[in-house]
Amino acid sequence: MFTGIITALGELVAINHKTDGGARLEIKTPWDCKAIAEGASIACSGICLTLVDATANSFMVDASDETLKVTTMQDWQVGRRINLERALALGDELGGHIVSGHVDGKGTVTKIQPEGDSYLMAFDLPEELAPFVAAKGSITIDGISLTVNRVKGTVFEIMVVPHTWAHTTLADCSDGSAVNIEVDMLARYVARMAQFQQDIVQKGLEK
Repeated sequence: MFTGIITALGELVAINHKTDGGARLEIKTPWDCKAIAEGASIACSGICLTLVDATANSFMVDASDETLKVTTMQDWQVGRRINLERALALGDELGGHIVSGHVDGKGTVTKIQPEGDSYLMAFDLPEELAPFVAAKGSITIDGISLTVNRVKGTVFEIMVVPHTWAHTTLADCSDGSAVNIEVDMLARYVARMAQFQQDIVQKGLEK
């Protein structure tokens, strides 16, 4: 589990696609990577990946074909900056919201507008994810915990404060950029419960 509070920016220094599928990525970080245990979970721009090897200042992770397909990772190139967060430990401060690191889909940047020293950003997301996004609710964009300002149809807006702009990859975005989206876990379970109740009612009507 994660919180969506980015603790470091990494840089993709290598991506090697395997002949039997998937890819191995090497990500350079400011961390002492040798101190991170093999098998540790690290959120890489919102994607939960498992450390399989490390050098003093970089770590390696493997990604499956499915991960490449459903996330922005399929378009990553060497030199790309990556939002990083280590897994939440018991006793850690929960500064954002509960994030699983399981990307629900990809969104597209539709607007970046300066608002004083902050930035208003708008994103279009897949229609099937729109019901999970609500004004004043939480959403994860490329691993960053953010608050939704407004929603209209499949488009939602957020306000990015100067600290977040300076310490995440949102500053690297432009119109049309693809981002990883994870909807709020609570919204996902509420929707499932509502659908389950609806199914029960429907079954009762069919008897």
